Amino acid sequence: MPSTNPIAIRTDLAFRPAPSENGNAAFSPKSSATHGTRHKHTRSSYSENSPLTAVSRNNSLSFRPLKRSMPSPDKTIAIINASGRQAASLIRIATAVGYRVRAQLRNLQGVIATEVATNANVTVFVGELYVRNKPDDNRDVTAHGPLPGILVNHALISQLFSGAQLAFINTTFYGNEIQIGEAIADAAKRAGVQHYVYSSMPDHAAYNPEWPSLPLWAAKHEVENYVRKIGLPATFVYTGIYNNNFTSLPYPLFCMELQPDGSFLWQAPFHPNAKLPWLDAEHDVGPAILQLFKDGPAKWNGKRIALAYEYLTPLEVCKAFEQGLGRRVRYKRGPIEVRVKIPEGYREQLEALEKLWSPDNDAENQPPYFGDIELDKRCPDDALALWEGPRGLEEYAREIFPLEEEANGMTWMYEDGEPELEGTAEEVEDVDNREVEDDGDDGDDESFDEGLVMRGLKRDEESWLA
Repeated sequence: MPSTNPIAIRTDLAFRPAPSENGNAAFSPKSSATHGTRHKHTRSSYSENSPLTAVSRNNSLSFRPLKRSMPSPDKTIAIINASGRQAASLIRIATAVGYRVRAQLRNLQGVIATEVATNANVTVFVGELYVRNKPDDNRDVTAHGPLPGILVNHALISQLFSGAQLAFINTTFYGNEIQIGEAIADAAKRAGVQHYVYSSMPDHAAYNPEWPSLPLWAAKHEVENYVRKIGLPATFVYTGIYNNNFTSLPYPLFCMELQPDGSFLWQAPFHPNAKLPWLDAEHDVGPAILQLFKDGPAKWNGKRIALAYEYLTPLEVCKAFEQGLGRRVRYKRGPIEVRVKIPEGYREQLEALEKLWSPDNDAENQPPYFGDIELDKRCPDDALALWEGPRGLEEYAREIFPLEEEANGMTWMYEDGEPELEGTAEEVEDVDNREVEDDGDDGDDESFDEGLVMRGLKRDEESWLA
């Protein structure tokens, strides 16, 4: 019988073999239901526990079927940061059609980590991708730049790729991302990985020296260049802004702030009429990446893919939310407000982002989101060539956003008297901004995938990696 005790979290390497055919597992991670802390996505948007799921046809127990016939694969995928939104989306669908997965998790806390660790087709490796040279070194490992004494966990990485033919890699800012990304690529090449899919992002300064680099994205750009240099058979996906970023909790950049009259307000530095790429990461990343593996490097080697299913202005985003929620949603172009503690690396990213999308730029002069305007122009055609059943923002707002809000303890979706829609979504000139109390959270959250992602309150279950 499975043990009732959770495995101890270690910073070196903890290995859990996949369960045997008789169903015995090496452990049974503690369910996140035992934790009472309120945070964004405390309960997965796929939960059946909420009465709101009665109106949703897109939870993980009944997500849409693939539009193409899939093989009965005899292959194993190596995946890092497996509780992230991108990775978890792939794991759900890949294991459902027979792929095996070797997954790295930072720890076993949280609903997504529990889901991954109890999947019969997943072998889990628990540990950080970095190691501290000194055990008493408590520095923030998310800061951009050199991190002396913060090393790469080569032992874990080598174990992860043993027996893997495929890889989906989405590095994050925990540890030296460039060194970790290069070490992962080297391990994949030594293991003979047949198709390496890397979740990349641009260094805007590489396209225009007048544009500032976003530090987290620039690191990914450098890792991509290294993967190309060593000759791995690789494909590079550039993900759009997550629909799932929005929350009414007071977090920077994607706070959909609930107003006293029941309407919502989104404030961000983007020009209200400039197009941006959008993606439902939980619903649509997995099917798209799986199609890449099905087609193989013969079709996709060396190519970059704009993985976004809608190309909308902030005003169009608010209109989609209005239609989905049946409530007024307004947009205000303004500075990014940081009203809670966040990791240093993410703070640096937000500061650079405000410079890149300066209020001095009009819609025509706003830099392309993916750096290369030609890549932006391929939204959503690139993504639709891989998966034709995406969940758009309006559908997300109607079916999933209320679930995630309810999981955060919000009750607005049950209250009467919401404002009637009049006219169209609009840009507002000014609003009162509410201050929030700092709860002392250091923001060490495993739900962080890349630069424009901000999760909710500190999760003792899943911390910062969507």
